[in-house]
Parts: sequence; structure tokens; C-alpha cells
Amino acid sequence: MSYKKAIDILPHNVLSAVQQYIDGEYIYIPRKEERKQPWGANTRTRETIRARNSEILSKRLAGCSVAELAEQYFLSEKAIYKIVNASKTG
Repeated sequence: MSYKKAIDILPHNVLSAVQQYIDGEYIYIPRKEERKQPWGANTRTRETIRARNSEILSKRLAGCSVAELAEQYFLSEKAIYKIVNASKTG
């Protein structure tokens, strides 16, 4: 998300109307519902996390302890348990 100057993109009358409610402060304008994208759609974050979780599961099934996995992946033991349990239900 990037910031745009309202004065550069809004007609003067619209800008004046907005300034009646908020003057000189930041405002977030959400996307229209039909244009929303799921989390991670613009990056490879979902794929990266999915691959990491698969790796964690494989290592856990191979006998690696939860404590070792938590330290190796910089996660809490609770997070490791969630990842392993999610694979059982998903």
C-alpha cells in the first residue's frame, strides 16, 4: 500500500468535503468488497509458509522434538504444535 496526496487525486469539492471530517490527518480508504484479495495474494508469503510448515511436519514425523523445531524455526512450541495438528485435520 502506498500513500497518495489527496490534493493530487481528488477533485477540490471532494477534498473540501473530506476536510470537514478529517483535516491534515491520515485516513485509510478500504478497497471495494469485489476488489479485495486474499492475504498473501501479491507475494509468495503463503507459499513460503506452506513449504516451511511442510518441512516442520516432515522433521517432526522423522523424530525431531518440538523444542528443537521451535528453536530451529524461531517459533514457540505452541506454534509448532498448531502446525503439526493442522496437518492432521487439513
